[in-house]
Amino acid sequence: MSRGTRRLSIGSILLLGLLAAWIHMADKNYVYRALFYNLADIDDNEIFEQRVIMAPQVTQPWSKASAYNKITFPEELERLHEELSSVAFLVVKDDSLLHEQYWDGYSSASLSNSFSMAKSIVSMLVGIAIKEGDIKSVNQPVGDFLPEFREGVKAKIRIHDLLRMSSGLNWDESYINPFSMTTESYYGSDLKKIIDRLEAVDEPGRAFTYKSGDTQVLAFVLRAATGKSLSQLVEEKLWRPLGAAHNAEWSVDKPDGMEKAYCCFFSNARDLARLGRLYLHNGVWNGDTIVPPDYVKASLTPTNLPKASDGSKTDFYGYQWWLLPGYKGHNIFYARGILGQYIIVIPEKNLIIVRLGKERSEVVNNHPSDVRVIVDAVNKVVS
Repeated sequence: MSRGTRRLSIGSILLLGLLAAWIHMADKNYVYRALFYNLADIDDNEIFEQRVIMAPQVTQPWSKASAYNKITFPEELERLHEELSSVAFLVVKDDSLLHEQYWDGYSSASLSNSFSMAKSIVSMLVGIAIKEGDIKSVNQPVGDFLPEFREGVKAKIRIHDLLRMSSGLNWDESYINPFSMTTESYYGSDLKKIIDRLEAVDEPGRAFTYKSGDTQVLAFVLRAATGKSLSQLVEEKLWRPLGAAHNAEWSVDKPDGMEKAYCCFFSNARDLARLGRLYLHNGVWNGDTIVPPDYVKASLTPTNLPKASDGSKTDFYGYQWWLLPGYKGHNIFYARGILGQYIIVIPEKNLIIVRLGKERSEVVNNHPSDVRVIVDAVNKVVS
């Protein structure tokens, strides 16, 4: 080894040593885990602590339509499944299972990461907490539940602001930066510590900025309001009354810790479709009101807030639900995850579509282009 090469090697070792020391002193040891696993995956329940949501003893199986699995979809949909590595695709029409497909060893019982579809579940739980009196209304201050939100600008933040992604908090929604709050919350082990660091840098309620942190704050509000974990709430208020067929899981930051509310709810296509059916019927399930219909309506109404990035109108987002109003004559709403996880509802056609997979298309005009491909393909063959 030459003298120059030896100096370079020693310098690299020293630099790595300094970086490791800084990571330790800055309490960012989660970075090693982030670098090891590299990118989030639909099977990450295998690497995280999980809290189980038990299915009820008496389930409610989906009825099957007379045309079950007899429909041929357009070629562009089949190409999409192949190109974006779908693992599950399901269509429910008139509350009956019309079509389902699975790939890559997945089945109707396989658990898969919902990613940000979990945000829509948290929104449902807020509506249920309001119905049951644990939360007064969406206008209640967050500080009524969390002491760290009782001073300064943070004291102005209401539950309404969190639901609409307009808190003004300084959450860093970066999926690439290993030192971002989103990466730390995914791979780290103390969600409360991250939330406690948040500061209000903008006036709440003024502008839309998509932030997973807003959903995570809602989770702490729900726990304080109800005295129960998110998993307990889902099990009692959704999984049991909806007759889910299989156990679900929710990733937690540590044993006996907090659920990663903004992501990481693991379930299967059939059971996730139940959530779409619940909102298709305005929060009512077989005659029983689970989520208040007026809350469902508000959830699916565009906030019309200006986007912080460019000032354009947020006509595509409600209370943690994505909206596609007036698309080819249909008012569509959907839950969505970063790798193409979707629960798509088309009320005018009494349709629910669930797609789970490993990739998604580029976002164009606030919506991944594959959402439009899926909707168009299903609409072509399902009347």
